[in-house]
Amino acid sequence: MAKNYKQMAADIMEAVGGEGNVSSASHCMTRLRLNLKDPSKLNVEEAKKITGVLNVIVQNGEHQFVIGQDVPSLYEEVSKFDIQLGGTVDDAEAAKADKEAAGGPVATALSFIGGTFSPVIPVLVAGGLMGAVLTLLTTVFGVSAESGTYQVISAINQATFWFLPIFIGFSAATRLKSNGYLGAFLAAILLYVTNNPLTDSSFLGIPVTTVGYNATVFPIILGCLFMSVVYRFLQKVMPISLRTIFVPLLTMLVTVPVTLIALGPIGGWAGTLLANAVFAIYRAVPAVAVALIGALTCWMVFFGMNNATYPIVFALLAEVGSDPLICAGMAPANVAVGGACLAVALIAKKAEEKSVATGAGITALCGITEPGVYGVLFVKKYPLIGAMVGGGLGGLICGLFGGTQYVISTPGFISAPAYIAPDGTWGNFYLMLAVMVIATAVAFAVTYVLGKKVEK
Repeated sequence: MAKNYKQMAADIMEAVGGEGNVSSASHCMTRLRLNLKDPSKLNVEEAKKITGVLNVIVQNGEHQFVIGQDVPSLYEEVSKFDIQLGGTVDDAEAAKADKEAAGGPVATALSFIGGTFSPVIPVLVAGGLMGAVLTLLTTVFGVSAESGTYQVISAINQATFWFLPIFIGFSAATRLKSNGYLGAFLAAILLYVTNNPLTDSSFLGIPVTTVGYNATVFPIILGCLFMSVVYRFLQKVMPISLRTIFVPLLTMLVTVPVTLIALGPIGGWAGTLLANAVFAIYRAVPAVAVALIGALTCWMVFFGMNNATYPIVFALLAEVGSDPLICAGMAPANVAVGGACLAVALIAKKAEEKSVATGAGITALCGITEPGVYGVLFVKKYPLIGAMVGGGLGGLICGLFGGTQYVISTPGFISAPAYIAPDGTWGNFYLMLAVMVIATAVAFAVTYVLGKKVEK
């Protein structure tokens, strides 16, 4: 049965207290994200009952309606209401509500990182998989690296990660209720300095450390955090008649030198330190480390923390050239959710349950697990056990034999080319396929056995 997105949008607006209570709206791959002026007006229980809404999550003042991969269709209807779409919100009540709704500092930081990367995921997936396409072109189809075809595909892949800070800058600044375009501008300046190093490495006599800002995330995130403080302060103290000219001017005049002198180098150092620390843990106990990722990914998805792992992924890619931990562990975890959901579909007697579980299972096999996690695993509980067992076992095997993922993509069967080594060898590809098949089969079997007992 097709979803009525217009009705869903109207029901959501009613559940949150009307369109006048929505200060801004955006969406990621599977969730509609709303910022509310008065969160107390949200009726969570009624919102969860809306047809098509799998769950409602509140993180750091943001209200996330879990929909599935068709969330852009819902967002199109939501955008017809009189609300801001991913824009800047200078609302004292909204800021106060965000502060009250925020958890501890760790939860706030993870929520910020996850919310920053969520809108960028489509770019990362498209650009990342282009690297796998290049490998296929040269190893399978014999396309020359000197050909125009290869160079065009390569441009798509390289541009994604060379200009990554611009996407992150826009998203982070928007998330911080600053100015997204100034965030992108700050990133563009960092990239310009990277491509055109300063002939005199100083500013007002203060040394400026040379850092390669392309394909990094921590420097621009720190820069945007500082920029948001400067921007908000100037917005508050500057007369309205002067804001248009002097707020952006003074914001960049203060932010850029501070970022180049201090925050950028600190961010670069932090990224390297993080990669070395994570990789040291992986080298010490690879099987255990990847098994834990495989077993616990569904919990990270449930709490909305899975996107907060992207800085670790980029740090690993920059330092070791692939990700043998996070994405490698999430591959068996994601497909295990698919196996568990398909087992539930086989057991279920009601047509609606079969339909939901089947759709969620197929989607999870492709790497998108929110529908399965919220609509099946945490509803029935026993498929959660099956998915954790399958994902954990798959992660254990992956860690034991050194499986890895070479490019950014959504871990799952649909992203299989991401496991082909850049040198054209196929050993890792076959290993990861075997890992995912085993994880799917084990999750299916465990869920089916448990489900037969529970449903009986």
